[in-house]
Amino acid sequence: MSGLVLVIEDEVDLATTLEYNLRAEGFQVRLAHTGRSGLAAATSDPTPDVIVLDLMLPDLAGTEICRRLREQDRTRETPVIMCTAKGEEIDRVVGFEVGADDYVVKPFSVRELILRIRALMRRVQRTEGEPSLVRFGRLKIDRDAHRAWVDEGEIGLTALEFRLLHAFLSRRGRVQTRDALLSDVWGIDADVTTRTVDTHVKRLREKLGDAGAYIETLRGVGYRFKGEPEEVEA
Repeated sequence: MSGLVLVIEDEVDLATTLEYNLRAEGFQVRLAHTGRSGLAAATSDPTPDVIVLDLMLPDLAGTEICRRLREQDRTRETPVIMCTAKGEEIDRVVGFEVGADDYVVKPFSVRELILRIRALMRRVQRTEGEPSLVRFGRLKIDRDAHRAWVDEGEIGLTALEFRLLHAFLSRRGRVQTRDALLSDVWGIDADVTTRTVDTHVKRLREKLGDAGAYIETLRGVGYRFKGEPEEVEA
């Protein structure tokens, strides 16, 4: 599996090491050492397949860069792996909130990073054959446009919330454990707790309003999206 990886990292030695190892694995690599040059590189042709983004950059915070990437049509769906020396859970949660797909803490194994890059690329490829527009009762989502509606009113979702909703809807009627959601929505072996899943499901339900009732809680097990679009009173 090959592809173009954009590395936004201000530590030149680390960026060079990543470039060498990624090229050895067959990837094309584009480097940027500041946040602003990284944003420019992310929207240059060809668009990267995966972005490896450092959290602590000299001009812009990685969280701000990730937020801007998610606001642009060209990079809205591009997988982002955030790299940082910070390891507290709150930093990871903030990274996921602004749209990061995965998270690695420095010092990290280059081999592990490459495995995570490949996992994200496989996940993107699996969704390419799926229909873009899906309707379920009062809910409608457009996977390609990254948009969702309830009763024709559009709701604003973060990239992570949208992936969570898409995972539920594409597996409606099936039980989803918290560990399975962590693996499929957050990425391979994401280093967050199952409590994070509960927090995000709660926020997703709140944004869905009455349609949040489509998501059922199975105590001690996980969650299940209703198998049939039962009427939910407004």
